[in-house]
Amino acid sequence: MADSVKHHRQYRSAKRAAAAAETRARIREAAATLFAGQGYVATRMKEVAALAGVGERTLYDAFPTKAALFGHTLGIAIAGDEEPVSIPERPETLAIRAEPDPGVAIGRAVLQTAELLERAGDLIMVSVEAAGADPDMRAAADAGAQATHGMRLQLTTALHERGALRPGLDAGTAADVFYALASPHMHQLLRRHRGWTPEQYRTWVQRVLTAELLGGPR
Repeated sequence: MADSVKHHRQYRSAKRAAAAAETRARIREAAATLFAGQGYVATRMKEVAALAGVGERTLYDAFPTKAALFGHTLGIAIAGDEEPVSIPERPETLAIRAEPDPGVAIGRAVLQTAELLERAGDLIMVSVEAAGADPDMRAAADAGAQATHGMRLQLTTALHERGALRPGLDAGTAADVFYALASPHMHQLLRRHRGWTPEQYRTWVQRVLTAELLGGPR
């Protein structure tokens, strides 16, 4: 009898957790749509609740402020899941830094970046555009930029230590080049403004970045 009650409670608990996860997913989808479509400042929490099909109290219970909602939505878009592991420490990123072939390492880094920007590029640009009007967005944009450059520097440092960077190029400058070429701003210009396909964008970034960092024909 005790086992039956225990299993029933576990089932109800799992069911509640699944329902809560589904609600969060609906809220994230609604928030991403509104933030990307009309900007951070113009988006109202009640609009998110309505689009997600949840009550405002449910929304505020999950995300007490708009900044918290945006931060969660952006964080999940960047990571691609809810695992509490940062992008620089994920196995795929560690594998890129450990890749012995410099050209392959850059290609895999560009692919990872392109996939991330397809998921989160529009939201990253929302935080950049809102930074001048909102201190929370300024902090988020600055932290994101610093973390991104730090990840680029980890890779270029690994390439430099292997003697793979073209002559005269140091790890810091190489990281700056990667940071600029694969920035969300460049992605926004080419993918959204100029209508490049994901493959066009990825191929161009990889070709130019390989030439800039490793040398050789462009």
